[in-house]
Amino acid sequence: MSGPSDWVRGVAGGEQVLVCPDCRVPGWDGVLDRCAACGSTRLVKRLGEVSCRGCGAVDRVVAGPGAPERASSESRDDLAADVSAALDRVLRDR
Repeated sequence: MSGPSDWVRGVAGGEQVLVCPDCRVPGWDGVLDRCAACGSTRLVKRLGEVSCRGCGAVDRVVAGPGAPERASSESRDDLAADVSAALDRVLRDR
């Protein structure tokens, strides 16, 4: 089957989500992130970057209610160091 889908794409908490037709009850879009530039919920995440399909703004998002806070640069650096150390351990044994 091809053609338009009844499912809706959006971004919630910085992550791409698909919303089925049964879940679209009144107010369903209140959990979606919004574009900081135009307020639209027509966001899409591609290659780690969130862009607005309404105005074209990139990575200018106001998180919806209940969205996790973004990690600080310090915690991202710690994570990168942990991943690097784990890869070194795994690859060293080969």
